Amino acid sequence: MAELTPRQIVAELDRHIVGQVAAKRAVAVAVRNRWRRQRLSEEMRPEVAPKNIMMIGPTGVGKTEIARRLAKLTGAPFIKVEATRYTEVGYYGRDVESMVRDLVENAIGLVREKERAKVEVEARARVEQRLLDLLVGKVPDADAPADSPHSQERYGRTREKMRAMLAAGVLEDRRVEITVEQKALPLMFTGAGMEQMDLDLQSMFEKILPKSTSRREMSVAEARKLLFEQECDALINRDKVHAEAIDLAENLGIIFIDEIDKIVASEHVHGADVSRQGVQRDLLPIVEGTTVQTRYGWVKTDHILFIAAGAFHRAKPSDLMPELQGRFPIRVELSPLTRADFIRILTEPKNALTKQYQALLATEGIEVVFQEDAIEALADYAFQVNQTTQNIGARRLYTIMERLLEELSFEAPDMKMGRVEINAAYVRQRLSEVAGDEDLSKFIL
Repeated sequence: MAELTPRQIVAELDRHIVGQVAAKRAVAVAVRNRWRRQRLSEEMRPEVAPKNIMMIGPTGVGKTEIARRLAKLTGAPFIKVEATRYTEVGYYGRDVESMVRDLVENAIGLVREKERAKVEVEARARVEQRLLDLLVGKVPDADAPADSPHSQERYGRTREKMRAMLAAGVLEDRRVEITVEQKALPLMFTGAGMEQMDLDLQSMFEKILPKSTSRREMSVAEARKLLFEQECDALINRDKVHAEAIDLAENLGIIFIDEIDKIVASEHVHGADVSRQGVQRDLLPIVEGTTVQTRYGWVKTDHILFIAAGAFHRAKPSDLMPELQGRFPIRVELSPLTRADFIRILTEPKNALTKQYQALLATEGIEVVFQEDAIEALADYAFQVNQTTQNIGARRLYTIMERLLEELSFEAPDMKMGRVEINAAYVRQRLSEVAGDEDLSKFIL
């Protein structure tokens, strides 16, 4: 884990997310506490549990983005799940333990990428040798006469010539035939059924089912990619990857549970509400700390950081089960976005929407310039539509920007290279009719 201080973490988050200081500080402290825990004595370390966080605020104000950017910043395994996707054990649907299995899969990917970087040079060297074998053929017998077309000396010269041509990229379209290996899984064990299947039984079938091979013809460029994956698989120690991934998930993993307010049961518990209450009960041991079986081994959830989020329009955090409330000791409330926030969102973040559209249209040779009054007008429309229709926060800017630049994006390939200035008048021309019609704006903006 990067040794970032809370102040440095907040500063990094500020580059991408506007405002919400309290939430940023809370997650920054939670991450720093993980760094601190790693430096405790062996006796005390297991006793220090993560301080899980509950973010409360309307949609589109940055809850998910804060958690996602935090995970990327720290290199931690991260998954976002919706609480409404899960059902109580015994009901049809996904059980809550599957979120831990998904986290481990994410960790596997992170560790594999790290290990892949270590073997990349050797893998590429092996791929080159295999491509040369396909292009030149097998090494001739040692007893072939020196002047024979099949002599080792002549073969060696041909092979080196092909090696140089491969390096120069002139053989990329040459066709070769390679063997592709596939593991045959019966249809009954594929798709969603795999998750419901006992994991030990699943692992057993993966080991005993025969592997099928087939010959496929493809270009050298396509073969290189496929062979590279095969060589990386051969060079990477899978057991090591699995062990490291489990350790990474257990100690640095972050699970972001969105829409947690949607699993609050009403006062009259019946029907679907029974399952909602059951999801809370099933979620409790996961957050408190339990051991979950995955296809890669057992995973302890004691030190996974859980960040829950919800708008809590119709319910309150206190409506959750008391035991579950207690597992989220840090509560932060995120503020609705103001007009000033929209102006900052459009201009300040490293990859602000205006910068994205400028970069996209620059690929067509069009220089787009947003005047200051245009930014203010866009912020006005976003704020106004959020107030008069459903408030979807910063996501409103996506629909407004698409509407604003729809015609320009369509015409850009046929335009001559040039400069297009977006000012307040341009914004009003494109948006005023739609925004002024409240019923229409519900569907378009």
